[in-house]
Amino acid sequence: MKSSTNRMLTRVKSIYFYISEHGTVSTKELVDEFGITQRTIQRDLNVLVYNDLVESPSRGKWIITEKKIKKTS
Repeated sequence: MKSSTNRMLTRVKSIYFYISEHGTVSTKELVDEFGITQRTIQRDLNVLVYNDLVESPSRGKWIITEKKIKKTS
């Protein structure tokens, strides 16, 4: 796997776990926490939405879904 793909997958997983631990979070909070652009956060969130792992109950707010995942290292 390319290193850029590996970095992206690691970041997406970190974003998922951050939302899981903090409940409802804003896009701005994710930008501040991960130190990346809003556009990059949005692309990562799109991956999570596509896989039915997060949803946005209101504009700019994110929560995890009920979908179960297997947590591995």
